[in-house]
Amino acid sequence: MNKAVLIGNLTKDPELTTTQSGTPVCKFSLAINRKFLNSSGERDTDFLNIVVWRGAENCHKYLKKGSKCGVLGMIQTRSYEAQDGTRKYITEIVADEVEFLSPRNQVGGESFQNNAPQPQKQNQSVSELEPIDDDSLPF
Repeated sequence: MNKAVLIGNLTKDPELTTTQSGTPVCKFSLAINRKFLNSSGERDTDFLNIVVWRGAENCHKYLKKGSKCGVLGMIQTRSYEAQDGTRKYITEIVADEVEFLSPRNQVGGESFQNNAPQPQKQNQSVSELEPIDDDSLPF
């Protein structure tokens, strides 16, 4: 089984290219903080390369540097011969699904203005809420 589930932030704007056959492909890098602290008391960060085939145009259109996204895909290793004749190896995540997790009007801590009307919040005090009988709950 080869599955990768990742959540992180883009390190730079995604790059959209097209193969010789005309298929769009989007590439970007995710910065993912590790769960545990290192010996210095800091969190290490992994930088993983992501390749998106299906939905490449949407990733290029809606993701920007700093965007938070989730990726579900598989780990792939490939190699090629460099111009100097040496063999180079690349490990990347080929995405099956990409979920945009940043709010539409906020990317990487920067707030973007949109002219759409914002829904008004309902203010309801706690005293106005109806009590619930715990005995009627199914759990």
